[in-house]
Amino acid sequence: MKFIFIIQGEGRGHLTQALSFASLLRSQGHEILGAVVGKSQRRTLPDFFIQKIGVPITLVDSPNFETDGIEKKILLGKTVWKNTLKLSLFWKSIQAIHKLLKEKEPDVIVNFYEILGGIYPLFHKTNASIWVIGHQYLERHPAFAFAPNRPIEKFLFRMHTRLTANRAHQQLALSFLPKENTKEIKVVPPLLRPEIRNLQISEEGFFLAYMVNPGYAEEVIRFAKEHPNRTIKAFWDKKEAAEIEYPLPNLSFHKVNDQGFLEAMASCSGLVCTAGFESVCEAMYLGKPVIMVPVAGQYEQACNALDGEYSGAGLASDRFDFEKLATLSSSECTSHLMKAWVDQWPKKLQELTAEERVNFPFIFQSQLA
Repeated sequence: MKFIFIIQGEGRGHLTQALSFASLLRSQGHEILGAVVGKSQRRTLPDFFIQKIGVPITLVDSPNFETDGIEKKILLGKTVWKNTLKLSLFWKSIQAIHKLLKEKEPDVIVNFYEILGGIYPLFHKTNASIWVIGHQYLERHPAFAFAPNRPIEKFLFRMHTRLTANRAHQQLALSFLPKENTKEIKVVPPLLRPEIRNLQISEEGFFLAYMVNPGYAEEVIRFAKEHPNRTIKAFWDKKEAAEIEYPLPNLSFHKVNDQGFLEAMASCSGLVCTAGFESVCEAMYLGKPVIMVPVAGQYEQACNALDGEYSGAGLASDRFDFEKLATLSSSECTSHLMKAWVDQWPKKLQELTAEERVNFPFIFQSQLA
């Protein structure tokens, strides 16, 4: 089968999920024809994705969160206003997607939580099957933990998530640990890159940090100043930053790098990170304890932190608390559960493609012809 990816470019999680899924598809004889990535003025597309995806990349302007002046807190009102002013730009992006899909004629479009991928079918018909992949689709599961007392943000999160899945034939909800499927979604394992299996796990006495918004750097710097005996290696996605910066003798900041981050994860004492999904999964797989800090104003991350805590990854926190991390220990039990769950992906993919054979028989008939 022939696939095209549409990927949200915010943070590293959706990009690394796409790389992992591409590797999985190719291992079973499928083909990826191209990748569309939603871009942002605040970020550049990481080199590791460009080098490893192995197909032409189409960058398109896409709706993104707007932050406060220090690039820390998400501002919902500003986000809605700024993106509304760019509607004509986003329409051009949808037309660019349409042009690519007409040219490539994929059998399956895989959308990694990019809202343009959900809006596209409202304006253009496609014969391709549409799959959506993300932890966010777990919100349809009765066991999903919503952050309490935030009804408006909860409503907006669910509305946005369902818009990204508009007319999807498969809603694949990534989950820390196994759960039963429901009528609307299939619960699937995290998409971790194959390289993680070959890492040598050790503990070299430093803490690891990852922040999706660079404004959180001030918390890390403050802690490092107050605790000069603690060594911290931090990764961030700051557009104008150098590859490595050393603001303090015991603190280094590194631009997002897939292999470098994984190697640091394998040798750290624990991870403090903004509460995305991918980094927490990697830490669980390697048996590293995690402190999860939801980005201020980003409701889905508040839900992620709760889900990660309930799944045994570590603790949710409102700040980068390395002292709290020092009290946590690694969990071999959680690591074994995660590894067994991730190992189910080849079987899950075979089941999905077999289902497509039934639902879209013309795809296979054309291939045989």
